[in-house]
Amino acid sequence: MQREQLADVLSEFARTMVTDFPIQAILDRLVERIVEILPITGAGVTLISPGRDPQYVAASSSAALRFERLQTELDEGPCLAAYRTGTAISIPDLDQEQRFRRFVPRALDAGLAAVFTFPLRHGDAKPLGALDLYRDTPGALSADSMGVAQTLADVAASYLLNAHARQDLLDASAHSHEAALHDALTGLPNRILLLERLDHALLRERRSDKHSALLFIDLNRFKDVNDAHGHQVGDHLLIAIAERLPSVLRPADTLARMSGDEFVILCEDLDDRAEADLIVARITALLAQPFVLANATLAITASVGVAFAERHAARPEQLLHQADLAMYRAKRTFAASRTDRGPYEPDGHDKRLDLQEALAQAASRDELHLAYQPIVTAADGDVTAVEALLRWTHPTHGAIPPGVVIPLAERSGLIVDIGRWVLHQACTEQHRWQHSRNEPIAVAVNVSAHQLMAGGFLDDVAAVLEATSTDPALLCMEVTESIFVRDGERALHVLRQLKHMGIALALDDFGTGYSSLSYLMRYPVDILKIDRSFIAALGHDSPSTPIITAVVQLAHGLGMTVVCEGVETAPQHHELTRLGTDSCQGFHFAPPMSLADLEALVGQRADGRDLHLPARSRTGCIPSTDCPGGRSG
Repeated sequence: MQREQLADVLSEFARTMVTDFPIQAILDRLVERIVEILPITGAGVTLISPGRDPQYVAASSSAALRFERLQTELDEGPCLAAYRTGTAISIPDLDQEQRFRRFVPRALDAGLAAVFTFPLRHGDAKPLGALDLYRDTPGALSADSMGVAQTLADVAASYLLNAHARQDLLDASAHSHEAALHDALTGLPNRILLLERLDHALLRERRSDKHSALLFIDLNRFKDVNDAHGHQVGDHLLIAIAERLPSVLRPADTLARMSGDEFVILCEDLDDRAEADLIVARITALLAQPFVLANATLAITASVGVAFAERHAARPEQLLHQADLAMYRAKRTFAASRTDRGPYEPDGHDKRLDLQEALAQAASRDELHLAYQPIVTAADGDVTAVEALLRWTHPTHGAIPPGVVIPLAERSGLIVDIGRWVLHQACTEQHRWQHSRNEPIAVAVNVSAHQLMAGGFLDDVAAVLEATSTDPALLCMEVTESIFVRDGERALHVLRQLKHMGIALALDDFGTGYSSLSYLMRYPVDILKIDRSFIAALGHDSPSTPIITAVVQLAHGLGMTVVCEGVETAPQHHELTRLGTDSCQGFHFAPPMSLADLEALVGQRADGRDLHLPARSRTGCIPSTDCPGGRSG
């Protein structure tokens, strides 16, 4: 009879594997059913973690709950002993028990006569806790009953682990959704959330007499901070700015971080446009005060562009673009006369228009080139791949930051032609490398959403592979989650065709976009690249550690490899290796460099020496922010 009842209970537990039963519900049901099938008067179960108070407790009655809590209170009893030893404990007559001198007298006074305890075991791992069976009269349990109880304890342990894993996955998904709307470094709203709020603000403005303004803030000479003090100090400065700015804003204002050193403030319900001028004045005065950081004291200035919503006309992206242009005009004015603000003038001459015209001719004038940043195995530092990064040297303005080049190319429609040039150049130089050195090294090329979705993209890729005699197995295309948002079905078709060609696919900046787990299951991705913002935050008790751990385990479970970007220190490298990441990329190993310096670097590794960058590669590198070929670790 017990065996038949046991089969029913096991069947019931199996059904929980495909449900969202919470852990507490599983425990409650376990103690309820076990009292039904065994000759006992009560049952209790406690989950235990080393160094922590019991996390979950369940009992079939108030008396059983009292016995569970008594053992926790005294830190003594058969429950804790079974958990610590991993073996079942049978006490058929509590009055004769000598081991638990504090627990026994209090349990006897409460009416307990016999206890049988079974560890919640799962393989060779430490038990999760213990299942306790109570009787109010002395007497042993039969061997059959003891076997049934241990079987239920073991099966419960397996299902509890499944429930834990399910909860961890849900927590990771919830974090990914939150991360999709917030900047990982500062915690501020990101571009996606800003545009949502801006869209709502514009709808409200059409129904009121109030005004909305968008303030686009860019730090002057922020690159000099990174060059002089390193990216960690630059990140600390951005965090300090994010913490300081709210003090001069109104409670309803939205402060967002766009990318790099760009912040945007949405000011709603302005009675007069002059209010925006007052806010700008407060911002510039506040940012002019020195920032005292752990490793440096910095004085900075900012350029602010302002754009006002024109009722019944402005769209969110249009207004953001106007504020962006106004900021660039303010930056040009600042450089000439130290003035910090310029209004948006649609018909004004803007530096970006000059750059756009020059960019259209840059490739034909040999002003574009590629830099390569090594991707190394985390365990031994061997260079196994490189990421191709676009660089533009203007004949007058010098090196143009990729953070300016790529958005400019996308707005002007040049991104498809430039992306095609980057792919062709990277494949040409990769083939030349392999032919001269007779050793394979993969090259990763960033592909923008505009480029991937453009008609003829697959034909362009096939033509480049044929023209450059490139082995597709040595080519990786890096995309961001924005392609899934734009047109998921089209993206899926294109990515499948690329995989059919033999090209590897990497999901770049993972954790900063929508980060939906459904993307990982549906789209044919080979590599996850964890964004540098999570790496920068690594440290004691850092929330980045469990996130990176979960992503690594998730990726490996799906057959993907993991690359961590932005690795800048030896402790970061050590911790990421410990967490199981496959490969790393960042300034700790090497910044982006020329092909000649890359050859010297790889040759140095081949000779058995530690990774050491040629001196000339340490200068002139501009960390980038967008694709194609526009990022760097």
